[in-house]
Amino acid sequence: MDGTTADGQSQAQKRMSSRVPATSLAHDILCMIFVLLDLFDLVRCSAVCKSWNKIINKSKLLQILYHKQQGGSIGRSSTSHCSEKSLKVCIEQLAMEHHRLSLQGLIDIEQWKGHSVRAGQCRMKMGLILTGVGDKVVRLWSLESYKCLEEHFLPNLAPLVDFDFDENKIVGLIGTRICIWRRNGKRSIFPSREGTFMKGLCMRYIDPEAVVGCEDGTARVFDMYSRKCSRIIRMHSGPVRCLALSDDQCIISGSSLGSITISGLSSDQQIAKLRSTDSTGIRTLCFNPRSHLVFAGSTAGYASCWDLRTMRPLWENRISPNVIYSMQHLCSDTSTLVAGGIDGVLRILDQNTGKVVSGCVMDDSPAPTSSQKTDSIIERKKGRRITEDTLIDSIPKSSRPPITCLAVGMQKVVTTHNGKYIRMWKFHKEQTLQA
Repeated sequence: MDGTTADGQSQAQKRMSSRVPATSLAHDILCMIFVLLDLFDLVRCSAVCKSWNKIINKSKLLQILYHKQQGGSIGRSSTSHCSEKSLKVCIEQLAMEHHRLSLQGLIDIEQWKGHSVRAGQCRMKMGLILTGVGDKVVRLWSLESYKCLEEHFLPNLAPLVDFDFDENKIVGLIGTRICIWRRNGKRSIFPSREGTFMKGLCMRYIDPEAVVGCEDGTARVFDMYSRKCSRIIRMHSGPVRCLALSDDQCIISGSSLGSITISGLSSDQQIAKLRSTDSTGIRTLCFNPRSHLVFAGSTAGYASCWDLRTMRPLWENRISPNVIYSMQHLCSDTSTLVAGGIDGVLRILDQNTGKVVSGCVMDDSPAPTSSQKTDSIIERKKGRRITEDTLIDSIPKSSRPPITCLAVGMQKVVTTHNGKYIRMWKFHKEQTLQA
């Protein structure tokens, strides 16, 4: 029989505690928490860190929850036959379907004053929102709390034209120069002199290169580390208004003259030139790497789609009576497309047909409620859907300020309106009542 120490703990208990690592307690507690989550929350947790991902995958919780969601029963022996890769594909497909259905459901809108002058552009990724273009500051916000995490002021140069960001830096186009704000606070600007090339109208980047679409119809490629222009590619005879970059080193550019040109990023060779039956200028572009489809919005309100594998047009529809400023989709989504423009209606489109599934505006009838999160006062309102035969001019402009830019996340869309406010649209799948 084991003896007892002065603190009342048996020698056996001491030997047992000495063999149990401290991390196992955290492992057990995490498992107890994880089993209480639904499938999508569990997927989010698996992306937090390697240790959480390992615990979730080892316990087969994702497999079990996925099969429950599909209405089937599964035992522990069956989960071993479900590979991690195939499970990820199945869950991603389920998430995209959930996203699609949510975009057809209820709408909550939250907006806050993000800039003292105006903000014309936004980006959203990695739980962050970047806003700016219009005043002399770009701001990085928390997607969860809307707290301003960082702000970077522009040098006393030309106004900010375009930007994007990643986990390490913010890259902005300022007139005819590129500015890089490192997340550690350092800033670099190049070329060293203003006016070394024609005015830049748009910019996209894939490390280590940034591509600037210029007023003279060229795309100028800069190495962001050597800070030198490495190539000048003739894209159009008119101004390059918008750009998209593909994973296979292609530049897709839209012109104010109405054409789309595809060129090799490294070879400088023109691959194809696309043109829609609508002869007006191309105002916005987005490329879907999953489906190899490129989408364009025009100054006359037309939305068009081409398959880059065949270089053939798939559809073209007039979705708005006026200019379309922005079109985007969720990275892995091949079903829905979101568009916004000067009439202020947020439109949900079917990627495969171009049909407008629904149009959304803010509902001004109930008084907005507000609350304060950190330093921002958040106004909360409801969104409502409009039908195809709704007279847009009959809707107050306060409910539909021009959408100058939008970014799409899971079940949400952030918009800027060339004003002081940033607006977040949250979509919720309608619950079906069971008898």
